[in-house]
Amino acid sequence: MSTVKQFDLIVFDWDGTLMDSRAQIVGCMRQALHDCRLPDMSDLELQQVIGLGLYEAVRQLLPEQSGAVIEQVVEAYRMRWLDAPPGLSRFFEGIEALLYTLSDRGVCMAVATGKSRRGLDRQFSETGTGHLFAASRCADETRSKPAPDMLLEILEMLAKKPQDTLMVGDSTYDLQMARSVGVDRLAAGYGVHDTEQLSAYNPIGMMRTPGELVKWFEHNMSGADRERSDTVIPKGSG
Repeated sequence: MSTVKQFDLIVFDWDGTLMDSRAQIVGCMRQALHDCRLPDMSDLELQQVIGLGLYEAVRQLLPEQSGAVIEQVVEAYRMRWLDAPPGLSRFFEGIEALLYTLSDRGVCMAVATGKSRRGLDRQFSETGTGHLFAASRCADETRSKPAPDMLLEILEMLAKKPQDTLMVGDSTYDLQMARSVGVDRLAAGYGVHDTEQLSAYNPIGMMRTPGELVKWFEHNMSGADRERSDTVIPKGSG
């Protein structure tokens, strides 16, 4: 492996990258459409908007509907999501252990997500992992992906440089956001968008399973100085 630089900040998307939540999100959106007496959509149609802010996702699904209808669906989705019992979404296998390993080695991590702050904080609480991340930004706090704002605000909060940052995401929205900021991209090809869609954004690696993502970090951590409190992840070829 040829190491060309080191990352001192890893920004993760949440849904579809760390968390296996696609079925719950699709189910809640389908229920919201039903609650608002709107036609059903296929799983593929519904999952394509995962990663956007909720309003932006519903607007993309229902471009012909009025703002009032969009708001009704948004509220119906929120109610379905918040009323759901805990545990329907879980970390992909090996991901929680990876996050703890990175944290133990001093790697600075953040989350950039299309979830609302209330939704992310709920899952931080349910999983007990919120303390692992130095910062997080949600779609109801700033402009939704693929706009660059979310990532720019994280960089400003943590005083990090784009060239020293890695974005890990499973959607084109994640990778487009990162590319617009000049941040390297690692694609989680097991999430909502397929590898062909993600490849268009020139990621440094394409991870086809959560296990591959874990192995990528394990491999690239091997050259890091694990004794330092500001341990960084060396960039590999993927």
